[in-house]
Amino acid sequence: MMASFGQGSRRHPRSRGRTWSRTGPDRATLAIVGVVCAVAGFFALGIVLGPVAAVCGWLAMGRTWAGSRSVPAVVAVVLGAIDTLLALIGLIGATTPGHGMF
Repeated sequence: MMASFGQGSRRHPRSRGRTWSRTGPDRATLAIVGVVCAVAGFFALGIVLGPVAAVCGWLAMGRTWAGSRSVPAVVAVVLGAIDTLLALIGLIGATTPGHGMF
């Protein structure tokens, strides 16, 4: 028997509290996106991409420091924090009188 469009969800509705799985590819994808944003933030738009990387890494870790953590998620949080800090130091250095940071 072949299922047609719209018929599968009527027979087996999902429970109210569960709309997607919080394990597996969702967390891995968020961690990879966070690492990519952190690395790209070192070259351009660090003030924007740094916090994005940190948030993606934090969500990939499951919003907690306890338990098992994936390495890309921790790398995304750490690099995102470093990226944001360096961008803020660069902005503060650019606003002081003189020639900037260097």
